[in-house]
Amino acid sequence: MLSNVFNVYAPVLIGEGIDFLAQALSARESFSGENAQVSLPAPSSISTFFSWFGTPMETIEITPSGFAATVTKIGLWLAIGYLIFYVLKGIFLFFQRQTIIVMSRYIEFDLKNQIYAHYQKLDMSFYRRNRTGDLMNRISEDVNRVRMYLGPAVMYTINLIVLVIMCIVVMWNIDSELTLYTLSPLPFMGLAIFYVSTIINRRTEKVQRRQSELSSMVQESVSGIRLLRAYGRETHTIHQFTEASDVYKQKQLELVRADALFMPVIVLLVGLSTILTIYVGSQKVIAGTLSYGVIVQFVFYVIQLTWPFASVGWVTSLVQKAEASQQRINEFLEEKPSIENPDHAIPFEQGDIVFDKVTFTYPETGVKALDAVSFRIPQGETVALVGRTGSGKTTVANLLLRMVDPDHGSVRINGQALTSLDLSELRAQTGFVPQDVFLFSDTVRNNIAFGVEQASEESIKAAAKMADIHESILSFSKGYDTRLGERGINLSGGQKQRVSIARALLKNAPVLVFDDCLSAVDTDTEETILSSLQQFREGKTTLVIAHRISSIRNAHLILVLDHGRLAEEGTHEELLSKNGLYAAMYERQQLESTRED
Repeated sequence: MLSNVFNVYAPVLIGEGIDFLAQALSARESFSGENAQVSLPAPSSISTFFSWFGTPMETIEITPSGFAATVTKIGLWLAIGYLIFYVLKGIFLFFQRQTIIVMSRYIEFDLKNQIYAHYQKLDMSFYRRNRTGDLMNRISEDVNRVRMYLGPAVMYTINLIVLVIMCIVVMWNIDSELTLYTLSPLPFMGLAIFYVSTIINRRTEKVQRRQSELSSMVQESVSGIRLLRAYGRETHTIHQFTEASDVYKQKQLELVRADALFMPVIVLLVGLSTILTIYVGSQKVIAGTLSYGVIVQFVFYVIQLTWPFASVGWVTSLVQKAEASQQRINEFLEEKPSIENPDHAIPFEQGDIVFDKVTFTYPETGVKALDAVSFRIPQGETVALVGRTGSGKTTVANLLLRMVDPDHGSVRINGQALTSLDLSELRAQTGFVPQDVFLFSDTVRNNIAFGVEQASEESIKAAAKMADIHESILSFSKGYDTRLGERGINLSGGQKQRVSIARALLKNAPVLVFDDCLSAVDTDTEETILSSLQQFREGKTTLVIAHRISSIRNAHLILVLDHGRLAEEGTHEELLSKNGLYAAMYERQQLESTRED
């Protein structure tokens, strides 16, 4: 409001200056001699200013010899006043932006943190249902659109209301008829801008969708470049991209054509309003009912009102986008995780792990991964899981880490159901090596130390040696300070698995879960790692999931899963003597090993 007070009253000084100049020029024509003198009423702003200091200036004396000096002095006074008004307007505009725009940035900060924190609480089924790009878009693009509403849209809306009311009041008090003529084109400008903005927004959305498609196409092509070349599909892919790019070009040209209407519409209607102001005002000046200064003053008001009216369509668009974006954000914020920490969580205590008639079906596909599976892992012992692909082995690991909860049955540690244990503590006490290794775009050192807050250099190297990756790391250009590419792309599959194993070993948790973590290493490396782990696993409860029987034959107990059911269990020798599924798998792997040799 204060910003607009100085904004609205600054043109008054211009009008007063022009009126004083017109009166002075008229008076000069009436001079009859060198000693003639004319008294002119002082501009009201100057008179008011001097009255504040107890020296009112009601009139100004003009003589032929001092004409130029007097007019220049009054002009300077008014120019200084005009400058002061705009400096004050700028100061309050700064505070206005600091209050509203900065506030919107704080809300953006809070909202992004809230969404990110909520993402961390949601379970794996949520991430299986939603694409990564959509998750990223809601925390970036959608939050930014909400911020644009809370910041610029709110600010310009308030500014429009306050400025229009103030301008109309001042203009109406000067001349109501001229005010109506001056303002008559502006509502049409608002409607025209709203219409054009709607077209622009609609076409912008289409362009953005096409741009996303192009980006996805390029990303897939780059990621799968080896496959494209192996199948000789480069020409076909180039043709596909050209077609998609042509559609993008057409949508972009449609947007440019709509955008080209924006400024011409504003200039046309502002010009029309200015012409009406000058024409009607001139008629009143000729009639003697209006001064020159008022016309100039009204033209300034037209200029001031141009952007607020032009912003109507833009602000409306911001509101519509923010509404749609907030709905998308709320969809995720209202999503409740199926895996939640209990209200009265029981502290984790090491003990036997028991699966009691556990059944689990993936809700997205309806595939039953486990069907009434029961087994026990005694504290401090190693139990291995083997079976064909899709038999439910990884699901067992996910249940033990409580990434998912069973549909029926229960999983217990030390006699306590996992659903009653503190979730963070349960996972903190478990060292996990996943089947699908994930490494961060960080140094090798930080990737190994990921699960430990403060890890010493000695402990990191000791874990790397146990995972048989220490010598490989030393061969890197910067050793442990070597930065890895996205998902560890500059490492081989075996190296990635061994870094992941070192990460779990450094954690030194009482419960270890290895999910097929040696599938990408050669037999010799496997033997070296298993030998190191043999001593490390003593006293730790360990679940080993594997395809290679060679890596689990020394386990205390081996469980064989088949189509989600527990088919066999026993030691390596016991299972071989049964001559069942396990024996068949062992014989097949032995035969494959012989062929490779």
